[in-house]
Amino acid sequence: MTTSSKTLGDLFDSFRHEAFRLETLADYSKSGNVDAYQVYLAGEPQPDDYNAGWVEELRSHTEKGKRIYRVHILSRPLSDYLCFELGWGYRKNMTGGEEFFILDITEKPNPLAGVPDFWCFDSESVAVMNYDEAGKYLGSEVLGPEQAAEFMRYRDTALAQAEPFTEWWAKYGT
Repeated sequence: MTTSSKTLGDLFDSFRHEAFRLETLADYSKSGNVDAYQVYLAGEPQPDDYNAGWVEELRSHTEKGKRIYRVHILSRPLSDYLCFELGWGYRKNMTGGEEFFILDITEKPNPLAGVPDFWCFDSESVAVMNYDEAGKYLGSEVLGPEQAAEFMRYRDTALAQAEPFTEWWAKYGT
């Protein structure tokens, strides 16, 4: 892989039109919102300020007409972490304008098996997200522009087979 001197943060700061994320893991509990996840597992209510910084970041982009959206590839039954992420995270982030889609592979093959998590910005810049086996975030690798087309095909495949989160959640949410 050819890498760029830009960082994931640089790409977030400079994207003009859209940011797309593909999520493939069932558990990111070692990566972020660890305290909130523990509150969720304890059966406590969602704190009012949960994800407030990210929601503010989202609004700073979506109020300028930029699109931020993601597809999560998953299967049922949902892990405890996915119940948390979708029930707390996605629903909260939607208030900042982020869009979510679910590619449920419970009863069909994964069309993107082996594809890593990634962010794509303006269909031209890609950052691959690296995680260990336990779902701990290890960092990102910004790829060279010559690799963007491959990841756009992954994005398009995911979107073509996914359904809007709100529709999926109405059927399968907890």
